[in-house]
Order: sequence, then C-alpha cells, then structure tokens
Amino acid sequence: MSTFRPDQDDLYEILDVGPTASADEIKKAYRKLAQRYHPDINSGDKSAEEHFKRVNAAYDVLSDARKRKEYDEMRRLMSSGGFRSGASGGFGSQGIRFEDLGDIFGSSGVRFEDLFGGAGGRRRAPSSRRRGRDVEADLHLTFEDAMSGVTTQVRVPTKEPCERCDASGAEPGTAPRPCPQCGGRGTVSDQQGFFGLSRPCRSCGGEGQVIDRPCKTCRGEGYIRKTKSVKVAIPAGVKDGTRVRVRGRGEPGDNAGPPGDLFVKTHVSPHPRFTRKGDDLAVTLKVPYATLVLGGEARAPTLDGSVTLKVAEGTPVRRTLKVKGKGAPRARGKGRGDLLVTLDVEVPSKVPEEAKEALRSFTELTGSSPASGGPGSGGGGSSENGAASGGPGRLGRKKKAGKKR
Repeated sequence: MSTFRPDQDDLYEILDVGPTASADEIKKAYRKLAQRYHPDINSGDKSAEEHFKRVNAAYDVLSDARKRKEYDEMRRLMSSGGFRSGASGGFGSQGIRFEDLGDIFGSSGVRFEDLFGGAGGRRRAPSSRRRGRDVEADLHLTFEDAMSGVTTQVRVPTKEPCERCDASGAEPGTAPRPCPQCGGRGTVSDQQGFFGLSRPCRSCGGEGQVIDRPCKTCRGEGYIRKTKSVKVAIPAGVKDGTRVRVRGRGEPGDNAGPPGDLFVKTHVSPHPRFTRKGDDLAVTLKVPYATLVLGGEARAPTLDGSVTLKVAEGTPVRRTLKVKGKGAPRARGKGRGDLLVTLDVEVPSKVPEEAKEALRSFTELTGSSPASGGPGSGGGGSSENGAASGGPGRLGRKKKAGKKR
C-alpha cells in the first residue's frame, strides 16, 4: 500500500503534470510513467515498484472528476493552513465530509490517517516549509526554430527575499509579534458538533504574526517582485501550444521550501509554404503539365534543402506523394514524420506561339485540356517514396476518322 503525505507529496507532481492539466494530459502522463516503472520491466527493483504504486494511486484520484475536484479543494486548504488540530481536523462547512475523503483515497491505496498524521490530526504551522508557486511564460518561435529546437531565454515573474529586512517583513531593528487574534497559530477554529472547521485568520492573513512597522522596501511582504531571465531548452519538433516544463525555476518556496516549476507555452509562427499535420509536413509543388503527362522528375523543398521526386507517366493533378522521414521531428527523438507533396500544374505566364500551336494539336489528339487536369485526373491518393501509385491510364480517345481542323 502506497502512502501519501499532503505536506510532502503532491499528486500532480507524482504524475509530472501541472494543476491545470487536462484529462488527456493526465492520462498520457500516467501511461508513460506506468510503463517506465512497471514491475515486469523493473523486476526486483523495490524503488520502481513503490513508485509504480504511487503513480497508480495518483492517477486513481486525478482521473476521476469528482475525486479530483475534492482533492483540489483539500490541496488548496492545505496550502493555506486550513486544517485545525484536534480529534478530527475538519472541512466542516466546506461541504467535504471525512467519509468523502475516505472515498477519495481509500480505493487508491492512500491511507487517510496519513493525511493528518494519525488520529490527533496535523496543522501546518504558518512558518513551515512551503513549495513555491508554479509560474508560466509565453515563448514565440519561428517555424524553423520549432522544427530544429532552440535554447533561449524567457522572462518570468518571480520573487526574491528582501535583503533590507532579511525576509522578515519588518523594519530593521524591529520584529513581527504573534497575532493576538489567533495566538500565532495562523488559523481560527469554529466547532460544529464533533467536527471543527479551521480557516485562515483574517487579522494576520494566516501568517500567525503581525508586523507593526512594515519594511519600507518590501512593504511587509518579506520579498520583492522581480523579473528574471531563465534559460530554456526547447526540444526539436514542438507544436504550437506545447507546454515545456522546467523544474525548479518557478517562485522560491517559503521558509526554505522547494521552488515551484516554470511552464513555458510555445507559440509557433506559421510557415509560408509548409503546413503541419501531426508529425508530417505538407507542401504543394507546381510542376509542368508535360511532366505529369510524360513522367519525369521534380524537386520538392524540405526543411533542410530539397529532394528529388519521381513522377510517373500519367500522374493526375492533386496526387500526393509521400517522402518518408522528411517531416517534423517526433517527440523524444523518435525519428521524423513524413513529407507530403501534393502536385499541381504550373501554368506559364508567357507561352511562345509555336508552343501554343503544339498544345492545340495535343488537345485535339487527346480530347483533353491542361486546364482540366490532364488525362486520368479523376484519381488521387498517396504513394511511397515519391513513386506515384496506379498506371498512367489512356490518353483519351482519338477523334473520329475524317474529321479535320
């Protein structure tokens, strides 16, 4: 049975996702970690087995909408010190019963008594170590940088301990005093029958202390707000809207608590020629009409240059050729997607009179027109490695004998 300590563990951290992660993101993270720590893969590894149990316990809660909602409420109250010492602790008027907490964690193998340190309960003191907040930043990338990966700097908001008051929040030479309203506990309690409800003290804001002479630099906060530059390595192939996690680069924790994480959301500019379809890249290539009819070669652009395509005789307009391994880089270095090249007709702006005459003869002989897409243009599809599938088809029927221009 895996145990969970809310003052030390976090279900979101166990699954390596943020508190705002979607259900799909949670499911993907769970599958990835479950595969990594599965006992069949890590035979005899007790640490991996324990982690596997914790991952399953976390997913059992976060994959259920009701359990996750109630866990989020408990998590919020824990972070604000909203539990009281006593026989039962308490959510009381918050509408969350202790029986419900048993439902939340019982089936996941998380022991309810661990939430409150036994029957006596636990109250986190205002001065206890607290994890810093996660922060988010937006990063705008060119299409090329997103495909190749880039290491860059992002500006993120953060806080730093005030040097003038040594993070106490009080003017130098003075010190905070215990809050007379809550007696320095940081919380006030209301008894409701057998249960009790603790809430942050309004007089001190849950800090358990009062500052008579706030520091002039930080105005009693104990820290100052700043903006800092953080180096971020963006992996190759990121998509628009990807959230890249940088551990430990969020806000610093209180009372030597661990820092939060930085989440960088990528915004990828569109490319003038390529469009992205998952891990594949798509491009439209115009080729001469004669190449489609007679067959030949064509040069298609790629991210790092170009590639030669073999065009089969009688290839229809809008046929898509597939070039393997020339698409976008896949996540975690698992190769690349494919390049999808759709062929279109290149229409010259100026045509010599001799060529026009030859084209008219071609039209009469085949009963077709370049404007209509040429012979066999009714088909479509994809081919492997630039070789169009299907035969060229008939080049149309000749005119009846005896008919002249």
